[in-house]
Amino acid sequence: MTAGQERVAPYRAPRELLLALLGDHVLDHPERPVRAAAVITVLEGAGIAEAAVRASLSRLVRQGVLASQRHGREIAFRLTAAGAALLSQGNERVRGDHPFSPHGGGWTLVTFSIPEGRRDLRHRVRSTLTWHGFAPLRDGLWLAPGEVDLRTSLLPLTGELDDGAVMAFRARELEEFPMAPSVHQAWDIEAIRAAHVAFLGTWEDVDAAEVAVRDAALVTRIELVADWLELLGTDPGLPPEYMDDDWPAAASARVYRRLRDGLEEAASAGFATLTGAAPALRD
Repeated sequence: MTAGQERVAPYRAPRELLLALLGDHVLDHPERPVRAAAVITVLEGAGIAEAAVRASLSRLVRQGVLASQRHGREIAFRLTAAGAALLSQGNERVRGDHPFSPHGGGWTLVTFSIPEGRRDLRHRVRSTLTWHGFAPLRDGLWLAPGEVDLRTSLLPLTGELDDGAVMAFRARELEEFPMAPSVHQAWDIEAIRAAHVAFLGTWEDVDAAEVAVRDAALVTRIELVADWLELLGTDPGLPPEYMDDDWPAAASARVYRRLRDGLEEAASAGFATLTGAAPALRD
């Protein structure tokens, strides 16, 4: 991207940006409270109005992800243990070098039974399964590539799930019953491709050094992480034999790593300036 050009940004919900900020800059130091004003400043830079930021913060407090406290004359927020556990679940994919490759071979199958009256819990179980690569196959049966650590995936919900509410199995493909039709039934392959194309269209030509010079590294990196989380939630990391030769996942991963690393130092310094904390760069 040349000087003076502006990116046409996709819509990003306040919650997505807030979770990106928490995962990128707060998760490694959950004991440090972050002032509401600092969060508002970052998200306003991403086009989110103050009222929407405050509403999203309050919603995360009600959901037990954040705890609020007085910090001088201001309100500050810190991650709860449950919030830190929730954000930590996705770290392997968010920060890993092979986010679109299944872990291990074969498939993981899951079925669960939750009473109709507990719709919120059912929704959260479905959301958790989707994030960890599952898709509904048929009649309450969910399928994911590879060997999913379901115990860790569902850990934040353990206290709410009755014994036997979830059943899980490992499976492998039988030659007489190929998996390709089921894969294309469970996942919209072209929609996944379109998500990668959209990600690349937004980020492929972004110059991290230029962004840092414009003092926009912090906001840009939060937008990048939010888009990355959205992409990870769309692409479960299907085995390559089910994809075309020009499958764009590898290109998306290269672009993300380049910008993530290129914006790291300036974004960390920008967050430290806002919060008054020493910047902590990852190895």
